[in-house]
Amino acid sequence: MLAIGFDEPGGPDVLRVVQVPEPHAEEGQVRIRVAAATVNPSDLVTRSGAAHDRYREVTPPYVPGWDAAGVVDEVGPGSRWRVGDQVVAITKPVLEGGGAYAEQIVVSDDSVAPMPAGADAVAAATLPMNGLTAALALDAADVRPGGTIAVTGAAGAVGGYVIQLAKHRGLTVLADASPRDAQLVAELGADTVLARGDDFARRVRAQVPDGVDSVIDCALLGSAVLSAVRDNGSYVALRPPRLSGTVDSERDIDVHYVMVLDRVHDSATLTELSRLASDGVLTLRVAQTFPATEAAAAHRLLEAGGLRGRIVLTF
Repeated sequence: MLAIGFDEPGGPDVLRVVQVPEPHAEEGQVRIRVAAATVNPSDLVTRSGAAHDRYREVTPPYVPGWDAAGVVDEVGPGSRWRVGDQVVAITKPVLEGGGAYAEQIVVSDDSVAPMPAGADAVAAATLPMNGLTAALALDAADVRPGGTIAVTGAAGAVGGYVIQLAKHRGLTVLADASPRDAQLVAELGADTVLARGDDFARRVRAQVPDGVDSVIDCALLGSAVLSAVRDNGSYVALRPPRLSGTVDSERDIDVHYVMVLDRVHDSATLTELSRLASDGVLTLRVAQTFPATEAAAAHRLLEAGGLRGRIVLTF
């Protein structure tokens, strides 16, 4: 079958069309005929070699891609899914048979959820990784209903989900935005939209003098935003320290680094995210689509920055 992979880490042009063996579902697994796979910033990390230690022992070609949408076309013994089910899924890129940049993927039952009602495969593919990351970040922040959070990188795909999930959980949200994104961030549900930049923490304190309960740092600003958090609050970064930099705690602030890899088998949360997207609580945002064979161009566009929503590869 066709997949998009690379033999050695490097720039976007290392990505190429590869032929890999057709996978088959084993016990408790499903095979999905992929219609769409999302291009995430983490795919750039995988392709560049920054995370090469994680897959060094895997035989190339390395197939990236965290999430996909499509149709179940084979089920293993004991699977709860049926052939023909329209689904979304999250994978472990490169590992466990390869990532989502492939015509067919095999994943565990608990890495699959129904496709959101009313969404096509392209839009649905943007939900699993980014939605789970947002949910994991809010769980780590551990802010009770009625509390207040600040979100950096709020106009991005994960930032948007953080805002919408936080509002669904009964939180007050302060979020950053450039002038061109201010309306978007407000429409996503932020209660207060503040100018982004190095003085974001000061702007937050001007609104909440004692500090917010938590900062969800999607933009990875690090220590520069820690002062926005109240004493004994929490700070959450969306990448581990080796990729985002270490943030030293102060004033008994809990510092968390979340990894979606910890939630790829969280069927309950993935299913809930799909339901929330079906109900219109979560907004699925697609920036642009590319045929899978043009994955290198998709990676170059993502590296250039400035996108709102996710790029999606179609098969």
